[in-house]
Amino acid sequence: MFKENLKLNIIRWENSKAPTEEALAQILHTENLSYYPWSNSPHDLYAPHLHTYDKILYAVRGSITFILPDEGKTITLYAGDRLELPANTVHSAVVGSQGVTCFETHI
Repeated sequence: MFKENLKLNIIRWENSKAPTEEALAQILHTENLSYYPWSNSPHDLYAPHLHTYDKILYAVRGSITFILPDEGKTITLYAGDRLELPANTVHSAVVGSQGVTCFETHI
């Protein structure tokens, strides 16, 4: 399980071969986390916003870049990468040229 206060964190997929959906689902299942998939078309944009809950995202296919202005960071997720995003973190996002599919969970 997770700490009470989630910290902004990115965990890069270390294997040279992209993970399968089943492998990423198993990781979340092992952590007792329910998730849902979502997808976006190439170059879709998300305006700056925040969430009142902590969330974890896994990029399953494609890529997405998160812009975190308050932290002065830009983070691009590729297949297998995990982003742990604390509640109330202002962020926007730009989907990569191949589109993106992600698994998302709220904690």
